[in-house]
Amino acid sequence: MKKFLDEFKDFIAKGNALDLAVGVIIGGAFGKIVNSLVADIIMPPIGMLLGNVDFTNLYVQLNRADVSIPKGTPLTVAQEQGAVLFAYGNFLMTIINFLIVAFFIFLLVKGINKLRDLNKKEEVAEAPATKVCPFCKSDIPLEATRCPHCTSQLD
Repeated sequence: MKKFLDEFKDFIAKGNALDLAVGVIIGGAFGKIVNSLVADIIMPPIGMLLGNVDFTNLYVQLNRADVSIPKGTPLTVAQEQGAVLFAYGNFLMTIINFLIVAFFIFLLVKGINKLRDLNKKEEVAEAPATKVCPFCKSDIPLEATRCPHCTSQLD
């Protein structure tokens, strides 16, 4: 059991596990912000332009024969009365949430890549500083005229 706990501590202490945990927590918080942005800021004007449509209350009742619900009943009230619903309004809001998150992540990745390109210094290939002695096959300085290992005269 002690070995298992030691291995678990090593795993948790690794940078990747901590980075993943931080990413998940920040991602959850970012998701709440985007949900609020879509539900509270983006969808009300769109709904108003479409004739005061509340997207959260867009649904189709699938069991009309079993439960009678008047048209325009809010989604939560219809669900409380036992109606089986196809709530496509919530689905539309989820798609819009996803598109907004994907767009912001795209912008973030694009910005990070641009910063990397700005900070990346062109790597210049260094000229070799040594050459191989044709007689003893040892590495010798490029400017050498005589091999220090076999004392052969070099061109």
